[in-house]
Amino acid sequence: MDKAQTDRTLWRDNGVPVSERFDDPYYSLDNGLAETRHVFLDGNALPARFRPGFHIAELGFGTGLNLIAARLAWLASGTTGRLRFTSFEAFPMPPEDALRALSVFPEVAGLVEDTAALLYDPERPLIRDDIEMHLVTGDARETLPDWDGLADAWFLDGFSPAKNPELWGADLMAEVGRHTAPGGSFATYTAAGDVRRALVAAGFDVTRVPGYGRKRHMSTGRKR
Repeated sequence: MDKAQTDRTLWRDNGVPVSERFDDPYYSLDNGLAETRHVFLDGNALPARFRPGFHIAELGFGTGLNLIAARLAWLASGTTGRLRFTSFEAFPMPPEDALRALSVFPEVAGLVEDTAALLYDPERPLIRDDIEMHLVTGDARETLPDWDGLADAWFLDGFSPAKNPELWGADLMAEVGRHTAPGGSFATYTAAGDVRRALVAAGFDVTRVPGYGRKRHMSTGRKR
């Protein structure tokens, strides 16, 4: 499998980073951190479900903002041991761009360098007292089937299905289901019908719920 290629970042006037490859912003134009908390933490009933060794998996690492939000929630929860976090990313953001993108969120400043370190050297896991983080580079359609993990919660955060359909196909959603622990969950900002039907077929009870900001709806689900 070819080594993952980095994506080129464009910057809007308001400082929001946009993927040149997919012509889609990396996070909400309103407040990316608040969006992450609403969609991925609240959508997976976190931090209430945290327990030692809890494992989050993600499609689409992006800036690393989701990782940081989860790590902040883990630290605030006082859960013992390490949060496990595995992210699948085909086109990693250049680390200097991630640093710039994350600099607009003062609350995350203490964790930014760790996150950028993953992008500098994706082959090296990030292991700290509170977290064990693996960044799996390459096409998730190839890398996820070979993964031997089971996630307690999935963050499905690829670029929009209309612009990045490869990351939302039925076969890949089936792999998400296959790599979800019993009673595990997913959350995603999209409410696209094709994605929801694929996740139902993958073994999830899927619910459409209010989205963040300008997004009327998003999707959540629990493994049957």
